[in-house]
Order: sequence, then structure tokens, then C-alpha cells
Amino acid sequence: MARSAPAILLDAATRSKLNGWVQAASTPQALALRSRIILEAAAGRTNQQIASNLEIPEVTVGKWRRSFAMQELEGLHDAPRSGRPPKHDAEMWRKVQTLACQQPKSQGRWTVRTLAREVGLPHSTVQAILNASELQLHRIRTFTFSPDPEFEAKLLDIVGLYLNPPENALVLCVDEKPGIQALDRTQPLLPLRAKQPQSWTNEYVRHGTQTLLAALEIATGQVVAHIRNRRTSVNFLHFMNEVVRAYPSASYTW
Repeated sequence: MARSAPAILLDAATRSKLNGWVQAASTPQALALRSRIILEAAAGRTNQQIASNLEIPEVTVGKWRRSFAMQELEGLHDAPRSGRPPKHDAEMWRKVQTLACQQPKSQGRWTVRTLAREVGLPHSTVQAILNASELQLHRIRTFTFSPDPEFEAKLLDIVGLYLNPPENALVLCVDEKPGIQALDRTQPLLPLRAKQPQSWTNEYVRHGTQTLLAALEIATGQVVAHIRNRRTSVNFLHFMNEVVRAYPSASYTW
């Protein structure tokens, strides 16, 4: 007969501590996961439900519930291991993790070597700490926010149209790219020959800027495009008429 999981009751201070571990970027991933287990258990969920929610084995949930029931917060930490003690304590790990998540004062971003010089550690040690913390200094992801209050509804309409177009519908994505520089080399390209690489001159002449108007057919990838010297409403209307002529049998909803 399976043993029931120990009941979990949290006071305000313990709950606050667990939530802090879950939310802090410097918390080791293992400790954050164990904190989530206890918080889910305190919400009345069974081991099976917690294992499903966190995508971990049920035996892992049971282990840390029992450990917390016996030792409370101390039970969520790894027991000391035999062998050589760690060279750098938790405070140094937190310092590296905290600095890695902050903007340096005199450069665009940290590198492993500049961060190592800042904390006074070998770069190999800093790299090991970053790898264990799953922090990647070289990766950058950009984002933007739209001020349009109806942006979410419009986004869902467009994405829904792409993913689930009406039956027998023609779905086109129309956009424009103005200000394309039209450049040309002053000398022709010299092709690859024996013992000589392909080469071309770095000098170029400008032919002004061009505007690209294009319609992409979502289902097939076919593109209808116009290139114009100027970005005007007249040129855009001419382009839309060309799109209609390219698909004479379609009915259009703009």
C-alpha cells in the first residue's frame, strides 16, 4: 500500500522565502525547482499532479516533500558531499551571476574575460559558473511593444488567418520596404581562376534609393513585387492593381 505524501503547511515567512528562491535569477536551478515542488504541495496538489505540472518524475516530488517535512528549508539544499570542498563559495557564485545579469558601465555587454577580470577569477572558472547557471553572455534577444491598445486583437486576427485560412481562400501578406540603397560596383567582378580568388572592387557608385512593394502568397511562397523610385500612394495603388491582375479569380477582403 503506497504511503501518503506528508502534508505541507507554510507560514508567511517560509512561503515568502520559497517565492524569493523561485523568482531570483541567481537561485540555482535545482533549488528553484524544489521550491516550486513545495509551493505546489502547499496548494494541495498531489505528487502526481505536481510531477505532471513540472514535468519531473513523481519519485523526485516525493523525495523533496519528505525532506522538507523533516528539515523544512534546510531539507531543500543538497547534503555536503565527500571529496574536495568547493573552491568558491555561494557568495562568489551570486556575485558572478548578479554582475552577468547587469549592464557593465563602460561597454555594451560582458564577455567571459571582462567579467573574470571584474571579479578576480580565472576565465575558466567564470565560464563554469555561467554554464552551471545557464547564463549566456553572447546571446541577445530584442523585443518591442506596440502603443496600439488593440494590438493584441489585431495580432490574433492576422495569425489566425495565416494558421487557419478560410476554405479555398487566397491569403496574401503585403508590405513595403522603402529606402533601399541602389549601389553598383565601379568595376566588374573578376571570377575565380587557378591560383587566384574571386575578387571585386570596394568602390561603388550610388543610384539613389528604391522602394520595394511586395505581396507574398502564404500558401505557395509566390511573390508579386514592384520596385519604384519614390514611395507614394499612387505607386502603392498601381501595385495593388497589379496584385489583383495576378490573381483574377480571387475575391478580396482588405
